[in-house]
Amino acid sequence: MFSKFPFLSALFFLLYASTVSTLWPKPSSYVNGTDVVWVARDIAFSYSIANDTGTQGQLSSNISASPASSLSTAASYAIIQAAIQRAQDRLLSDNFVPWKFHPRNSDFEPASNASKVYLNRVIIQQNQTDSAAILRPLAGEVNERYTISITAAGVAEITAISSIGILRALDTFTQLFYQHSNNSGVYSPYAPVTIIDAPKFAHRGFNMDVARNYYPPSFILHTIDALAWNKFNRLHLHVTDAQSWPLDIPALPLLSKKGAYRTGLSYSRKQLAEIQEYGLYRGVEVIVEIDMPGHTSVIDLAYPGLIAGYNIQPDWPTYAAEPPSGSLKLNSSAVYEFLRILWADLLPRVSPYSAYFHTGGDEVNANVYQLDETVRSNASAVLRPLLQRFVDYNHDYVRAAGMTPIVWEEMLLQWNLTLGKDVVVQTWQSEEAVAQTVAKGHKALAGNYKYWYLDCGHGAWVDPSTRATSPFQDYCAPLHNWRYMYSYDPLHSIPTNATHLVLGGEVHMWSEQTDPTNFDSVVWPRAAAAAEVLWSGAKDEMGRNRSLVDAGGRLGLWRERLVNRGIGAGVVQMAFCRMVEGGDGEATDCGFG
Repeated sequence: MFSKFPFLSALFFLLYASTVSTLWPKPSSYVNGTDVVWVARDIAFSYSIANDTGTQGQLSSNISASPASSLSTAASYAIIQAAIQRAQDRLLSDNFVPWKFHPRNSDFEPASNASKVYLNRVIIQQNQTDSAAILRPLAGEVNERYTISITAAGVAEITAISSIGILRALDTFTQLFYQHSNNSGVYSPYAPVTIIDAPKFAHRGFNMDVARNYYPPSFILHTIDALAWNKFNRLHLHVTDAQSWPLDIPALPLLSKKGAYRTGLSYSRKQLAEIQEYGLYRGVEVIVEIDMPGHTSVIDLAYPGLIAGYNIQPDWPTYAAEPPSGSLKLNSSAVYEFLRILWADLLPRVSPYSAYFHTGGDEVNANVYQLDETVRSNASAVLRPLLQRFVDYNHDYVRAAGMTPIVWEEMLLQWNLTLGKDVVVQTWQSEEAVAQTVAKGHKALAGNYKYWYLDCGHGAWVDPSTRATSPFQDYCAPLHNWRYMYSYDPLHSIPTNATHLVLGGEVHMWSEQTDPTNFDSVVWPRAAAAAEVLWSGAKDEMGRNRSLVDAGGRLGLWRERLVNRGIGAGVVQMAFCRMVEGGDGEATDCGFG
């Protein structure tokens, strides 16, 4: 385009590089220039911890063998060593050319034959030693704040309080670079760069239902990668439900043998540990949920006699939110013996990797207990004390394993149970539920289904002979597009003196109509919109709702990076919208007048 006038090409590049904002989630503070630095092929990373007395070099390739409570500085080095290797791979092999965000056929790239300034070294400084909580932190126990500096002379420095802060910094750092389209190298057009960043919320979670449909362990690892890149720090595995039990419990072998959809479609002890350890290395704590007493009817296939109202047909809607109906009996000694064996097997092996365990408690159907011979009632006055005993029993085991219980909101707000002050209440039905939870003095997770349920709007999956009628919408239609998800504020209506009780939130992917084939395109990039709300906050530094135009350009660019990294994310906009002549990469030709 400007091949005859190289100075015009350089001017064109500077105009486009000067104001482009590339990062997702948006940092707290980001200042950049217009100088170009190129990545040296032999770029080196150095890492040091303040007050370290010489652990560096004693790097372990496996940090799971030691209990989390005896974390040593060597574990921090192992985490960072792995993160540095991933960052190097990203920098040198992402091969991402952002052509969709510049006018068509424009010379938006720096001249590859000009004199180059190279980035040869990245200096990483951790300003404090990690505590034992680093591997299994409660919300707020780890400081994720970080800074990044890249000078025009090609000197890069990263500082953070914790190793997890360094992980977040490296994920941001790699977003500053592009591959030149003629394969002459990897460059950043934004030097000098100064980034200061920290999360708004301590709990930034993604709830993945692996019970309604099965996901191979490798796919869960694939999802953990995407979560880490988006700065999520919790993967909530909803691992069992009414339809299947895909989790091996060696002390109760029939659960997965008869409860999984098929032999081999269950997670072994080793596979679950590998999933949790994989998340640990990426700053994503994997929290296991065994939902109960509802959503447990599959147990009847393995251990008959524990479930009330199993698979009532065709009147399942009277007894359950979805088929098959069935709930653990509430006044049965056999059920309590089952729970004792279950917790003795499962909790000790997940506790080294997580500070939390989710005991469920949503959608408990009162009617099914009319079919429970140990209860024979659907009256709240009868069921409440039985539920209280049930929850107390389970939470005692969770605490004995050194973990903090999480429950769904119904246990507190519908059944009015007395919960320990340590219990985290996961809300999902309304913004009012968050306010009511914190008003009772409990820590809350937000995630209103009207905004952050990714399964909504795909149509009813129940057969028309039951409750669905034309046009066969699901209960939470329409589909929640990324802009709508981005508009959700977890702190809406929460008084200032109670915001500290909102630990964060989770975006949810229930899998009735999702499996590994379509998962990525259903989840991404919409979940990334929630990720930015949780990391950056729903409001900007002036207290205003964040700009959807600004977010659209950055999310579109981020989507392209995700796709380039193997995540099958859906399209944000057609290419035309951001290829604006005379624009700055954030402008759009697809806005309303």
